[in-house]
Amino acid sequence: MNRELLRASIEANCEMDFARSGGPGGQNVNKVNSKVVARVLLERLEGLSEAELARARELLATRLTAAGELLVIADEERDQPRNRSAALDRLFALLAGAAAIPKKRRPTKPTRASKERRLEAKRGRGEDKRLRGRPPAD
Repeated sequence: MNRELLRASIEANCEMDFARSGGPGGQNVNKVNSKVVARVLLERLEGLSEAELARARELLATRLTAAGELLVIADEERDQPRNRSAALDRLFALLAGAAAIPKKRRPTKPTRASKERRLEAKRGRGEDKRLRGRPPAD
């Protein structure tokens, strides 16, 4: 995954719509379109291999529109430029996280010392339980 190319591609291909946002804003709240609805078509993105794109499409399936667009809404901030950058950052984070192909786990054997520690702990727990019983009658 080419992260720089992906970020540039998101910024170039992202379509943004603006609306009035709820929440704080004082007298400005009814005048300014600070809410950002950002959408990007996955097919237009560069910087992802076919396998990474397929993985992103699979993991983000619930967030995709019928046209195959990834949709993000940002309305936490009180002004439009900060919501724009938050929406772009969120799009990048979603795509980068979903497209990252995890490494295969290579199974390893437990070391001799770890086996001995485990068995010693088991013996200790058994001894604790044995000591909870009644004292032996003499």
